[in-house]
Amino acid sequence: MPLVTTGELITRAAAARSAVAAFNVITLEHIEAVITGAESVSSPVVLQVSENAVKFRYGRLLPLARAAVAAAERAAVPVALHLDHIQSDDLLRQAPHAGFSSVMYDAARLPYAENLAATKAAVDWAHAQGLWIEAELGRLGGKNGEPPLDAHAPGARTDPAEAHAFVADSGVDALAVAVGSSHAMTTRTATLDHELIKHLSATLDVPLVLHGSSGVPDGELTTAVAGGIAKVNVGTALNIAMTAAIRDFLAAHPEAVDSRTYLSVGREAMVRAVARIVRLLGAPRPGERVHT
Repeated sequence: MPLVTTGELITRAAAARSAVAAFNVITLEHIEAVITGAESVSSPVVLQVSENAVKFRYGRLLPLARAAVAAAERAAVPVALHLDHIQSDDLLRQAPHAGFSSVMYDAARLPYAENLAATKAAVDWAHAQGLWIEAELGRLGGKNGEPPLDAHAPGARTDPAEAHAFVADSGVDALAVAVGSSHAMTTRTATLDHELIKHLSATLDVPLVLHGSSGVPDGELTTAVAGGIAKVNVGTALNIAMTAAIRDFLAAHPEAVDSRTYLSVGREAMVRAVARIVRLLGAPRPGERVHT
């Protein structure tokens, strides 16, 4: 199946009050697991490659990107490719030639005015290339070795009025919001601010994105989607599933040396995790009628 665009998937999900699952991939096993899991429940999916994943791959985007494109083009469900948490302008400029239809440009670490200026410059360039752009406003923490921030501390949440101005002035296509989750959580204990999600959804005319979703319980996720979240980012949950399965396999088979034996177990664990999350979010396939 040809690649689809992230913007197409998110627009349809937002109209249906559902959400698209976007999974961060690091290895070929991640890519295969995400697509296989999505195929098992006949739902579209987004493959995300983060700047940190590119750094892990010796700073080279194309090897992993080309593997993702090749796998996506052979998938039985719609698949889009997205560059996640990009701070490097050089990496941003590689996106359209590497198969990506969208980028999350991350200047949220900067003070508001600097975040806006950097994001607007990225949006202006990206839109000229036909790229869909997501940005972030608020403080999630947990990235690049940072400790998770107190999601309930004053100033940590995305302010609706500030978000409205940011979206209008930057021209972004979607906004990642701080509503109670944090990156890299290994326990599913996050409590989201659902009233804030509803307020942001009513205030903004672009789709909302939830980062740090691995730490969010199922009930909190479905309520957030009903409130207006249209893209749900997942990364750590796959790594937890893969690592636990491999650890158990090697403990039971200390004689194992063929990496295929334990990588296949880890991959299947990720397939199950993907299928559960994608089914939970219920994104419509392109071509399906959306009832609004």
